[in-house]
Amino acid sequence: MDSFIEDLEDESGQGFTEDETENMSAPNAMNAPVVGIYLPSLPRHFRRPMFVTHEPSEFYKSKENCLRCIQDALLQSQWQRAAELMVSYLEMLESTNVCRQQEASEVIWRIGTEIVQQHPQSNIDETNQFAERMKNLGVKKYLRGSLEHAFHLLCNGFLEEAYQNLFLAESWRYGELTVIQEKERKLIQGYRGLLDYYKWLKKKTDMLELGEFLPSEINVFSFTAEDSYAGTSVQQEMHRLYQQAKASLKEIIKIPGVWDPFVICYVDLLEHYEEYEEAREILYEYAYNSRFPSNPNAHIFLYQFLKRRGEPRKTQISVLQILHELVPSHELMLEFYIMLSKSRKNKHHELRLKVIFAVLDFAGWKENVKAWNCLAKQIVEILQNSDTQLDWLKKEWSARKDWWPAFHFSLYLAKRNWQENESLAYSKYFKYIMQQGYKVMKKKIIPLKKFVKEHSWVSLRLSDI
Repeated sequence: MDSFIEDLEDESGQGFTEDETENMSAPNAMNAPVVGIYLPSLPRHFRRPMFVTHEPSEFYKSKENCLRCIQDALLQSQWQRAAELMVSYLEMLESTNVCRQQEASEVIWRIGTEIVQQHPQSNIDETNQFAERMKNLGVKKYLRGSLEHAFHLLCNGFLEEAYQNLFLAESWRYGELTVIQEKERKLIQGYRGLLDYYKWLKKKTDMLELGEFLPSEINVFSFTAEDSYAGTSVQQEMHRLYQQAKASLKEIIKIPGVWDPFVICYVDLLEHYEEYEEAREILYEYAYNSRFPSNPNAHIFLYQFLKRRGEPRKTQISVLQILHELVPSHELMLEFYIMLSKSRKNKHHELRLKVIFAVLDFAGWKENVKAWNCLAKQIVEILQNSDTQLDWLKKEWSARKDWWPAFHFSLYLAKRNWQENESLAYSKYFKYIMQQGYKVMKKKIIPLKKFVKEHSWVSLRLSDI
């Protein structure tokens, strides 16, 4: 084995012939005792690994420097300079190195698109021409290029051109890449569905203007035959767009992902045509399917749908409870708190105390008067009516007593609240307001003193917490 390693590391580069190799590997070689295990020698081209590094040519070095200059021009919004440098960098597409050529095409596509779209002298025709060339530069980029091109057209108000761009891209096929790029095609199909929805929404607005959705005696007598024909025509067009948008949006929602804009539009279409069960099924699937990533918006959409449909409070509470676990500081938490307060279940009253405390744990709620009033009201209810619920209050406060005073009740915050939001200061402070009130606004302190006097026993029970 040692001799084998020495052969691999031999600096002389000499090897054995085939006959010599066979003789050495033979187990009954003459005058050679058999000791241990003998391995056959490797062929010469395997015995010594060769690591060859090539120094980049001057051509590649110059193009790398050119790319750095282009990036510097982009950072300074020097679009004309970047365009001139890009002309020189285009020579990288003639490289015989496939990897470098692919990298260069990606750079030209990304940076070139930015230059064409931002250049002050650029126009839509030049942008379209550049986009078409980039899409055909590499078939792997065709669908992505088509989608970005459509976005640019939409941003510039070319709705129909963007729609046609997406329609052509959706029907594009290229050999084996058809399967690999199926998700990209679904995405293009989904965005085309969004444009169909936009057209449908515009038709719906036209119908409202015609009065089709606002039946009244005035509208009936003021309608002419032409108006009636126009209304029927618009309704037919709306139904056609509805079918197209529904088919496109339904497909993309099947793929696990975050599809908020597509879901909102799809549900709006279904609700308009009173297909409530399908809308409910889509929203439940989007919110609770484990294959989809965790998404608070999915639960918000479901809750809003249930609220519009007048679903039982129990169902709405179950949805908002999950949202509370995901985003305890969400703006719907006050609505959730009020909903829980209307329940007769003891567990819901405990949950609403947790909800309001959790809300006030976040800085964005520190100055929300309604939230502080809700907390104060529930604390008073607990101290007045229930000894058993006092344990809930102790539990919530024990987890916060080390940091809440400094977080909410510092002297600096007291001064600022007193100056900027008196109602908030009344909710949070007493001692400080007493001091400041006698100096500034004696009359406004009377209601606060009256409240404290009426509930003076509350402070005694709070001392036990």
